Amino acid sequence: MLSLEWDGGTVVIRGGKVDLPYAKYDDRAKAYRILAINYPDLTRRLKSMGVQFEDHVMEVEPCMIRPKRDLRLREYQRTALQRWLVGKRGVVVMPTGMGKTHVGVGAITALRVRTLVVVPTIELVEQWADRVSYYLDTRVGKYYGDEKSEGCITVTTYDSAYISIERLGNKYPFIVFDEAHHLPSEGYRQIAELSPAPYRLGLTATPERSDDLHQDLPNLIGPVVYRISVEEARGRYIADFDVETVKVELDENERAKYKELMKKYREFIRRSGISFRKPSDFRVLVKMSGRSRAAREALRAWREARRLAMTAPSKLDAVEEILRRHPNDKAIIFTELSDLSHEVSKRFLLPEVTYETPKEEREAVMAMFRRGDVKAIVTGKVLEEGVDVPDVNIVIILGGTSSERQYVQRIGRALRLKPGKAKIYEVVTTGTREASRRHASA
Repeated sequence: MLSLEWDGGTVVIRGGKVDLPYAKYDDRAKAYRILAINYPDLTRRLKSMGVQFEDHVMEVEPCMIRPKRDLRLREYQRTALQRWLVGKRGVVVMPTGMGKTHVGVGAITALRVRTLVVVPTIELVEQWADRVSYYLDTRVGKYYGDEKSEGCITVTTYDSAYISIERLGNKYPFIVFDEAHHLPSEGYRQIAELSPAPYRLGLTATPERSDDLHQDLPNLIGPVVYRISVEEARGRYIADFDVETVKVELDENERAKYKELMKKYREFIRRSGISFRKPSDFRVLVKMSGRSRAAREALRAWREARRLAMTAPSKLDAVEEILRRHPNDKAIIFTELSDLSHEVSKRFLLPEVTYETPKEEREAVMAMFRRGDVKAIVTGKVLEEGVDVPDVNIVIILGGTSSERQYVQRIGRALRLKPGKAKIYEVVTTGTREASRRHASA
């Protein structure tokens, strides 16, 4: 009889031959071995062929998971959950502010099995733990940094899961990937590959990645089972909004410098025959810079030109005018570069939240912002994902966003359903690449 055994991210198959494309014979173990991600398919195949086997892979302790409060899902959330429950694998795509976490809690409530929730930030660990504890009567663990508590529902970061999945993997039949677009990266994908979890849910506002690795999500999690765009949801499930592009200019010296840098960059691209049909093609230049001095200089010229466009001093004047127009509104100002974030914070005496901001200070700033003690904050990418700021109605983006995902996440900070329209300002420098990248909705 075949025997299936867990071995730190893989499943060892003893007692017979296994003729499957993903099963490799391990001479040292004298047995076949598969990546844990293939475990559900293996057991289905063996059962369908009538092959008897002993299964020692999942070591799941009994858990009590029962509702504490009524989880009231909106129509679209119920639809998303119902579609996911058909196969209990797949990705749900919803704009920021539409309650993807509620869909996740709904899935946990429906399955009532030990669950590992993987999130990108510590703030999201806390938010998920609080949300699960509010709706469910169960033990909730938080697994990151020095805190290593496990529960029936354990919330962890991508970094911690990547380090610990070989130990944690076979304890959790259900794994939820929040902000699932992170998963296909070279390291994080191992969380999915080394887990035998048969039930998988991905939650994201935009699964697409510039490196095209989102194409691996169906294998890592499952297919997209529900998708609704910002345009489909606006005015119905999220706030309606207007987008205004505010154009600023470089001064004469800055413009001359920008043109000089971009000329150097374009000449190298032309000589090298590199074509940029999609964003991921830029990696060709990055790889070339590792072995070619000319490529390094071209890449440096591109970065300096980009910095010039993003940090144009006239952008601060534009921010001043926008804030003057909205003295009583809550605003988040997004910047691509920390230097510009510091400048905005210093000039307008606004709290700044970055990856360098200590956790206690960040929490204090966000608490003041929620209470309305401060009307605006400035940040980089740290608030793009998951931070709950329900009353924001103004978003100022300093620079054309580099990806559709960033754009959707940033404007989502202002799109939770409420009366009136939200306002999105994109401040871009004319005559530069960031101006050409501004979004069509503007």
